[in-house]
Order: sequence, then C-alpha cells, then structure tokens
Amino acid sequence: MIVRQFTSRGVTSHLCARFKETQNRPVMARPSSDLAAFREVFSKAKHVAILTGAGVSAESGVPTFRGEGGFWRKWQAQVNTPRMHPKWHPVPFIVHCSSPLSPFTLSSSCPAPLALFLTPPFLYHSVFHPHFVPPPPPPPPNQDLATPGAFSQNPSRVWEFYHYRREVMLTKSPNSAHVAIAECEARLQKQGRRVTVITQNIDELHRRAGSTNILEMHGSLFNTRCMSCGHVGVNHKSPICAALEGKGAPDPNTSDAQIPPHDLPRCEQGGCSGLLRPNVVWFGETLDSDILTRVEEELDLCDLCLVVGTSSIVYPAAMFAPQVAARGIPVAEFNMEETPATMRFRLYTYCSPVSPSPGDL
Repeated sequence: MIVRQFTSRGVTSHLCARFKETQNRPVMARPSSDLAAFREVFSKAKHVAILTGAGVSAESGVPTFRGEGGFWRKWQAQVNTPRMHPKWHPVPFIVHCSSPLSPFTLSSSCPAPLALFLTPPFLYHSVFHPHFVPPPPPPPPNQDLATPGAFSQNPSRVWEFYHYRREVMLTKSPNSAHVAIAECEARLQKQGRRVTVITQNIDELHRRAGSTNILEMHGSLFNTRCMSCGHVGVNHKSPICAALEGKGAPDPNTSDAQIPPHDLPRCEQGGCSGLLRPNVVWFGETLDSDILTRVEEELDLCDLCLVVGTSSIVYPAAMFAPQVAARGIPVAEFNMEETPATMRFRLYTYCSPVSPSPGDL
C-alpha cells in the first residue's frame, strides 16, 4: 500500500516509482459535463472517503501558520515538508446547469459554495505533470517549534505556542463546510452507507460539527500524551494548567514565560506526574501506525473519494487521491485553487457552503 511504503521506505525511492507510473499512465479523458454525472456516482457510492485539509477550516478563522507568515513570535511554527510542484496546463471548461441556482456559470473567477458537491456538479479537467520538489532545509537551530527537539530543549516555549492555539480554537466554531460534511455522514449512515472523514487538521472542528467517523492523521490539539507512561488522553481544560493562564501571546516582542517544567501540564494517570506533550505529529516524527492502517483500509474500500480544502502537495496525504484514482475509483476535488492531483470531478470553490441544502442527494 502506498501509505505504508512511504512511511517505511522513505520519500525518494517511492516518489520516483510513483512519478514513473504517473508518466506512463494515459491522460484521463475529458470528464462529462452532464449535470447528472456526479449525482449518479454519488447516489451509487456505498463507502465514501472524504479527505480534508486546512481549507475546510479557513472560514472559521483558524490560523494556519503557513507560508511567509508561518511564525509565532519569532519562531518557525510550520516546518516545510515534501511536496509536489505542479507544472501543468489547465484545460478548464464551463458547465451550465439546471438547478435551483440556474442559470449559473462557474468560472475560475466565480467560485461556488462547497455544498454544491452534494448537489449539481461543476466539472473541470486539467492535464498536468507533477514533479517532486525536495523540501527546503529545516529552520536554523532554536528557531523551530513543531519538532521533538524543540520540545526537549524548551518545553515551556512549545507549550506556550500550543496553549495559544488551543485557546484560539476554543473561540472558533465549525463552519458550514464542517456541518455539510457531518450532515452528509448522518444522512448516508441512515441509508446503510458509510462516510469516513480523513483529515490533516488538528482543530477538532469536524467532531464538533457532528462527524463521528473521523481519522485525525496529525493528531489533535485537545489530546495530550505523557512523555513517561505514554498515556493519551482528551484534554479540553482552559487553561490546560494554571501556569499557562494568560500566556502564549503571538506578538514578536513578547518574551518567553520560561515556565519551570514541574509547572507545565503533567500526567494524572495513577500518580504518574510525567510531563505531557501535545498529541500532534511533529516534523521528524512518523504518523501513528494504527491511524495509517485505518486510513489504508478506508482508501482500499472506498468507492468514491472527495478531496476538500487540501492543497494535495504535502505528503503522505498528497498520495491518497492518486492512489484511489489509480484503482479506477471516482475522485472529486473541491478547492479554490488548482492542485496537482488527478480528479474525475473538479470544482474550484469556497469551502464554506451557503446554499443549496446538502440534503438534495
């Protein structure tokens, strides 16, 4: 399985094989502009996998710490990871449809709401040639946050950062994209069909919206893991410990709190008292093997895959849609921007749906 190969054999050897396979694969035929095409595929799907990324939470105001602004104070908050650089020639075509919104024309300058993925499809097709771009070197020493080394050297600073993120997330609410996905899962479940959300997000907004079948690949801001006994637990305390109350301001002129380790979050399991860490995947760490196994199972079983609000360039998640498509399974993408992925259906869209109702299917 691709995911397992990636984590056990490293990046380069697998990617070379994957790109050779991509180059030898025939170009997909231009997808049908028939309004009923996606609805028919969706109506027949018994096992739907929904892959989500940061774009789903953007409308909730969740900070991403990506790009040039990826800093908290003066520290690097988002470490670059292996990605694909798209070199393609998009061939878009416009679809007119008869629907409650008719007449409606979708173009790259006129994005549509995500809820349309559960109603009439708007199809785009792109021919592309993905090329692997090695990740830039890691940040200079002592300038990163999301690494085991940073936590080992300065757990107070790292906990300030994650305490800030936790407190911010407690002020945010699921947006209509999260709600649409949750309602889709609930409706299909009543019909004996299965929906699994596979997310790269650590904000728990899918869960708060009502989704129940969720695989959080990168962990959760609201889970902790003991550095001593290994216990993983749910923790929604605010603040997570008394010493962090009022700490974590992102202003670059703010000094570190330098909280003593014994005052940082500690394990309460059986008198352990070990130092807790956020149960998220940091740069240099492998993804949880149990989660990966379950992701593999879902991707092997799904008969429809939806890709929502993810750039499809960060590994290993960037391989999920292509590996599903390689089995001949329909893949539909819903993003504001073009991404280096092979999709049968493509919709450039805001990830926050406003209308129509997702119940139409």
